[in-house]
Amino acid sequence: PLFHVSVQANTLVATLDQIFPEGLDPRSSTRVLCGLARRRDVDIVFTALAWHKLRDYELNHHHYNAVIDACAKTGLWTKALQLVAVMAQGNVASNTITFNTAANAFKKGGSWDRALQLLGTMAQIAVEMDSVTSSAAISVCRKAGYWEKAMQLLSEMEMCKLRLGTIAVSAAVSACEQCGEWQKSLQLLSLMAQIEIECSATTYNAVISACEKGNEWER
Repeated sequence: PLFHVSVQANTLVATLDQIFPEGLDPRSSTRVLCGLARRRDVDIVFTALAWHKLRDYELNHHHYNAVIDACAKTGLWTKALQLVAVMAQGNVASNTITFNTAANAFKKGGSWDRALQLLGTMAQIAVEMDSVTSSAAISVCRKAGYWEKAMQLLSEMEMCKLRLGTIAVSAAVSACEQCGEWQKSLQLLSLMAQIEIECSATTYNAVISACEKGNEWER
């Protein structure tokens, strides 16, 4: 099968022409790109996308999402953002999955401001944000130690009636812990109890650490 054949990116175009001499319909194209994306070889996936463009095959958000997914799996957040921009320039409609996948690229690396920029783009083009996108952005804020922004995103999730999950709230707790914001950490711990979110040992440890940093160890 194609997805199990080792092939270098510089020969992929010829290989695809040979395997699919009659071309591909959009659904088959999606399967090809998704299969290549699972290989986590971004050069090959980008070459395959270029091949589709060279042959004037119809491209939609399914195709781009597959390539963005390859970027996310390898932490290439800059390329993920570039693809989102290419979609906009080419009038290819993006969806929530597009942005969720791109946001996941930031978990392996990337700047918090770009992650928030991604959320802003969603709002501008009226793509519905969900808990996955927000949780990814909060995780990026945690790594950067931006507890205020993490708390703001949690508030926005509540206002939008998005489900607050363990990942989002725990990431916000960790962001507060890094900055010694023990009061905020305790508030979030209380929130988790109120809305019955499972609290892990990691979350408890983050709250304890925040209290220690604030010399509130008796809490």
